[in-house]
Amino acid sequence: MVLLTWIAEVADEPVVLEPADRRVEWETNTWSLGAADEDRRSLSVAEVVAAFERTAAAIRARVRDLGFSGVATFYVWHDEQAGQLRCSTGSVPPDALPFRGTYVACDDLGPVVAGFLADSEPGFIPWSDLDDAQSIPEQTETEIEPEGRPFDVWVSSVGASQ
Repeated sequence: MVLLTWIAEVADEPVVLEPADRRVEWETNTWSLGAADEDRRSLSVAEVVAAFERTAAAIRARVRDLGFSGVATFYVWHDEQAGQLRCSTGSVPPDALPFRGTYVACDDLGPVVAGFLADSEPGFIPWSDLDDAQSIPEQTETEIEPEGRPFDVWVSSVGASQ
């Protein structure tokens, strides 16, 4: 059950909250977590969700101990392209997370974890799910809107402000 150990270790890693330097936050506070096939088969969604909830509570206590008085969010998502669960903490509200794609902030981590655990080929994206570059009309970058379905991101407030 290595995944549960890694999730718990995230709570002990350095946390940087620098609203003026989001890049430093991202680089310091973002973690990628994979799982062996055995973990994927043996872990339940409830076990993984509980581990992340404990980690969020520990980060909340650490943020409080740091004396940080602003908004801070701990968040988790399934990076399907990498076949990983990812998590991060940032001094942003749930509606301003640093994603380029469209996401939906949610309070139920279960579906995010279920998708990760059910991924039989982590990091594999079928050709049929990729855009055909030749079929995209020539446009400037600013004219192209991100396509695809929004992905779910579980959010948990860990800052003093809401």
